[in-house]
Amino acid sequence: MESIITILVNAIALFFGARFLSGVTIGNFVSAIVVAIVIAILNVTLGVVLKIITLGLLSVGVFTLLLDAILIQVADYFLNDFKVKSFWWALALAAIVAVIDAVLGKIL
Repeated sequence: MESIITILVNAIALFFGARFLSGVTIGNFVSAIVVAIVIAILNVTLGVVLKIITLGLLSVGVFTLLLDAILIQVADYFLNDFKVKSFWWALALAAIVAVIDAVLGKIL
């Protein structure tokens, strides 16, 4: 149940982040849920590999944002309803998602 709530919170954060940033587009909320699921799967697979490879090279907070931006761009490659113009837009979206996730995580 906790995984479903986390995915929904991330979907909400992605949806609102895409509405706020002009360089990011998501078709609708259902697409945001799909994007959140794909990013979660990428985080479990590719994210773990990247964390192992770069262990100790960057501080945890900075690396997490960079890793999230990379995973957002990989998700952009695979999904038609989700477009990110550049790495910087992906990094901005990752920051917005982190903030919204933290705030909603405290509430829920």
